Amino acid sequence: MENAKHPGWVEVICGSMFSGKTEELIRRLKRAKFANQHVEIFKPKIDVRYSEDEVVSHEGNSIMSTPVDSPEAILLLTSNVDVVGIDEAQFFDEGIVDVVQTLANRGIRVIVAGLDMDYLGKPFGPMPTLMAIAEYVTKVHAICVRCGDLAQHSHRLSKSDKLVELGEKDIYEPICRHCFNQLSGTKKGD
Repeated sequence: MENAKHPGWVEVICGSMFSGKTEELIRRLKRAKFANQHVEIFKPKIDVRYSEDEVVSHEGNSIMSTPVDSPEAILLLTSNVDVVGIDEAQFFDEGIVDVVQTLANRGIRVIVAGLDMDYLGKPFGPMPTLMAIAEYVTKVHAICVRCGDLAQHSHRLSKSDKLVELGEKDIYEPICRHCFNQLSGTKKGD
């Protein structure tokens, strides 16, 4: 009997900073490797916070990856793979959506991790579309550093108004909806 490739699918792991998105991505990819699946991992070339060629969680766990300038480069580097992992997907342009769809349509399991909202609380880049096309979406939460509730916002501590500002605990903190609204001056019903 011919060994037909299984259909692919898309999994999205999203949430605020410090919520464990990358940790969950690494966990899933390491399980796939343990199952002898051929895995390739990609991240945006601009993300050099912990390493130039590894995806690294805030907890210090890591997995080798290939930094790419554009989503299209991923297609060129994914022949004969079973699973593709993509970290920090919010930093890619909308072309990442077509790349993810193409990979899944080729029978590849695609696991994407990224921030669902920017520091202003707005949907971030291609993430809303990736969540819409995904078969599975996992939203993870941090803990609000101000009150202890579940955090879904990445509050920027610096005064920069650039959309993309790479940083860690020195620039961002996870906060809940209530604390985010208090800090941004949003009132109930706005």
